[in-house]
Formats: sequence, C-alpha cells, structure tokens
Amino acid sequence: MQIGIFTIGDVTTDPTNGAIPSEHERIKNTVAIAKKAEEIGLDVFATGEHHNPPFVAPASPPILMAYLAAQTKNLILSTATTLITTNDPVRIAEDYAFAQHLADGRVDLMLGRGNTGPVYPWFGKDIRQGINLALENYNLLHSLWREDVVDWKGKFRTPLQGFTSTPRPLDEVPPFVWHGSIRSPEIAEQAAYYGDGFFHNNIFWPASHTRQMVALYRERFEHRGLGFLVGDLAVGIRHDGGVHVVHVQLVHAEQLLAQRNIAVHLVHVRVDGLDEIVVNLLRHLRHVERGGSGGGI
Repeated sequence: MQIGIFTIGDVTTDPTNGAIPSEHERIKNTVAIAKKAEEIGLDVFATGEHHNPPFVAPASPPILMAYLAAQTKNLILSTATTLITTNDPVRIAEDYAFAQHLADGRVDLMLGRGNTGPVYPWFGKDIRQGINLALENYNLLHSLWREDVVDWKGKFRTPLQGFTSTPRPLDEVPPFVWHGSIRSPEIAEQAAYYGDGFFHNNIFWPASHTRQMVALYRERFEHRGLGFLVGDLAVGIRHDGGVHVVHVQLVHAEQLLAQRNIAVHLVHVRVDGLDEIVVNLLRHLRHVERGGSGGGI
C-alpha cells in the first residue's frame, strides 16, 4: 500500500488568517508540500494540470515533476490528472518518459478529462468528443511506449508513419498509468481493458456511484482474464467547501500494480495541519486492515 498527497494548485483564501497567497508563493508552497511529504514518510506526491485561474498547477506537469525529482530521493511523482483529451499523446509520451529518466523511475501518470469545460476549445478540441478523445489518445500513447516504430492513424490527429517516440521508457518499462474518472463507466472499461489502474474520485457523486464504478472495473478486469492481486482498499476523495477538508471513504477495490503490488491513495489537504491529517489517515487505515469499519475519518 502507498499513501500520498496531491494538489490542484488552487490559489484561494487561507481560512485561518484571510490571506491570499501570490502565484509565486503558491508555486513555492507546492514544492514545500512535496518535500514535506517525503520528510514525513508519504509515498506519493501528485499534481493536477490546469490552464486557468485560480489555479497555478503546471500546464505541463513534467516541469514540476522534474524539479521535484532533484529535490527528493524516494517520493513517487504522479499527476492527478494529466488531460488526455487536450494534450497530444506524442508529447505526453515524450515528456513523461523524459521525467521518468530524471526521476530514476519514480513517475506515475494519471489520465483524466478534467472538469473545466472551456479547456477543450482553448486547445482546438470539441468537448462533445471527450470520451472518444480519451479512448483514441490513450490507444496511441499505449503504443508509443511499447512499440519502437509506430504506424498509426486515427480521427483526432495527423497519422504517424515509422515514428519512434524518444526517449524510450526507462528500462523499457513505461510509467504506470491510472485512468481517473468521476462519472464515466467508459473510463473504468478502458482501465480494465489495458490492465491499468483505475482511480475514482467521488468529488461530485455519492458513495453508491463510486461502488458501482469500482464494481464495473473489477468485473471487466476479471473478464479480461488479468487476475487480481492481494488487497481490498481504494480511496475516494471528497473536496468540501473549498476549505480543503479531508473526507476519505474506503470502498472495495483491487490492487492492480503488477510492478509494485500496491495501491496508491491520494489525499487533498492543506500544507498546514498536514502531519495531523496524515497521522489520522494512517491510524484509520491500520484499523481497517485489522478488520474495522471502512467509513470516513
């Protein structure tokens, strides 16, 4: 099992003192959060991708990940999420493989469609094609990381002929991919089809929907004949009222990381009070592992 923390880089009022950090301060604080995460023994730090205020999460997360790779030794660096719909999969393949080399393999990739509708036309995409973009773009990304020479033709970008993405993934093992979703069963199907991880965020939906999505993922994963690994925990995230209060619900899921035999748990918290929140989460997870209830903290 791994426990981690993620940020979406939001520049918001500090509820404890009413101050609003500058963009520079928020960016520097993001680095401080990641370093603090490693200091207190967390396993993962993840960053969102945003292109609009009030967020300063990087438009290109590999920039931050590469910087953090030089500031940390053990922390796995991930995204939460990278926009598979509006980014060119060729650039994703190249940039994240490069970051993977700089971090000596400590890079995961979580893909999503985002929750900011206007981002689609900003990058020349049609939001009505969101699911199709996610499916086609990942199909290409998957091939680019596994085939030395790619011939490819799709609907949403120019064809590729005899193309090789560089650098190649470190030791020919691509970064582990999570498919993130709030409401779309097609994404759960996609994750199961490729044998990848599925990350469900219950930010807008009730726990019953989360259970349905995870159950679908498990069913389709089993149907693919890929088998299960040990473990029965996944974490849904709820972001309450813009104050970044943590509310964690545990729902049944399988640990699917063949490379690491773990599941990643990402929690959105403020930098102040981090130690206390993490201690509470660790205590709760230990209680669940001993057979206790899986309710919220």
